[in-house]
Amino acid sequence: MADRDSYVFVSQRYPPEKGGNASRIRDLAVNVADDASVTVLAPPACYPPGNFERSWERCETERRDGVVVHRLWSWQPRVENPGLARRLPYYLLFALHATLWLAWHHRSTDAVLTSTPPITTGIPGLAAAFLGTPWVVDVRDLWIDNSVALGYVDADSPLVRASRWFQGLVLGTADRITVTTQSLGTAVTEKYGAALDDRIRHLPNGVDTTLFEPTTERDEPAPDRSETADTRPDDEAEPPVVVYTGNLGSAQPLEPCIRAMDELSHDATLRFVGDGDERSRLEALTERLGLADRVEFVGLVDREAVPAHINGAAVGLAPIKDTSELAYAMPTKAYEYLACGVPLVVTGRGEVRRFVEDSGGGRHAEVDPAAIAEELDALLDSPERRRRLGTAGREHVVEAYDRANIADRLEDLLSSLAGADDAEVASETRAVRA
Repeated sequence: MADRDSYVFVSQRYPPEKGGNASRIRDLAVNVADDASVTVLAPPACYPPGNFERSWERCETERRDGVVVHRLWSWQPRVENPGLARRLPYYLLFALHATLWLAWHHRSTDAVLTSTPPITTGIPGLAAAFLGTPWVVDVRDLWIDNSVALGYVDADSPLVRASRWFQGLVLGTADRITVTTQSLGTAVTEKYGAALDDRIRHLPNGVDTTLFEPTTERDEPAPDRSETADTRPDDEAEPPVVVYTGNLGSAQPLEPCIRAMDELSHDATLRFVGDGDERSRLEALTERLGLADRVEFVGLVDREAVPAHINGAAVGLAPIKDTSELAYAMPTKAYEYLACGVPLVVTGRGEVRRFVEDSGGGRHAEVDPAAIAEELDALLDSPERRRRLGTAGREHVVEAYDRANIADRLEDLLSSLAGADDAEVASETRAVRA
């Protein structure tokens, strides 16, 4: 039997950390590991800050689900919504540590995949390319443009100009670029040059449709409710749940979702399952609006518990800010809701709106409390409509967005780059760049 190819994935986040990036890289790594040897390099788990113990070990190694995971030491932020001074050491120290690891092990590595954002994962990728190892950049969003659009940095600042130059270097050096949506691929070529088009491959986000699947009791409440949830007599039915799972961040318009609960005709509960930089502000807003009896913050839960929370809901929320910079964004939670047969309400333009229309699994709302409430009410009015949309959505994601099938496509790509036939292609690609 021939030796299996050996691939290294470099990611700033990896389970037990939560979020779309961590679950994407984990699912891809585990499925690719069925046919190859896969090693993941990641820093110690620390996001969201305060949910994990700080580690001082230089390297902690474990084997999980057939994947070898090396936790390479980096600075670990401990405060909610850390500023740039705390984020940069976290990003840069991990990138440098991963670079050293790849330099030491490059002879036993057949291909490298780096996940961005952050763009600093391009540092070990550039080192791999310099040492002759085929390199794939997995682009999940345009981090720099998002940071500018959300007001974190000034568009003309030296940091942004340097970041754009570095991102262009990374994309121009990589052998292949995978993007989560077709429109993201278009945005990459518009920002960094049409010459990249031949190297771009569409590798969508998706969902483990065996973990995220419907239960027979569609409208039963989810387990592990937060301590702040109101209690009712055992013989009184609880109101339906509208669930939001994942990162509580600034790219999601969560404040209008909370305000929508005051506009809602139905007696329903909005349940946030997750954590993030915006949590404290959103909790304070909930208290200020007097909506603590209608909005719950559960916090982080194990990934295996997320399907139960989704299946315990009547509707899922997948809001994205309605900006041109985020028109390519496609939240992983949207796939997860539909995989569980739960219809969803989305906000935003571009990919997310197209997805909800193509899937037939939900409704689109403008980023406005009254508009969000109107669409939620329309679904809460009719269990039959929810079942119909949920069934259509489940069929759509099983057919087009199952992560095992997506991982097969990635494995084919890595295998072709690692093979002797494609070594010539990689060499020609680098020659064209030069």
